[in-house]
Amino acid sequence: MNIFNRRNALVGYIALKALKRKRKKQQRNVLKIAAFVVLGIVSVGILAALVAVAMRRNGKADTQEPESDIELDGTELDAAMPAPVDSRVAE
Repeated sequence: MNIFNRRNALVGYIALKALKRKRKKQQRNVLKIAAFVVLGIVSVGILAALVAVAMRRNGKADTQEPESDIELDGTELDAAMPAPVDSRVAE
């Protein structure tokens, strides 16, 4: 009895092709998962950077008061304005 015949060769060939196809599919799935993980990490990094920039901008706006040359007591205003010309001194 001979086990090496056409039918057994065909069954073996089809089985090997199926295993090869299954292995390629698993490899594609691994690559796909790795690509999505990397994409997710990059997206989280970009989102974290945007949140940090937004918080920094909000922090600056809240902590700083508007700059003003005029103070409430008027001392800054008097120093910045020229002294009035007295008509009696000019004569």
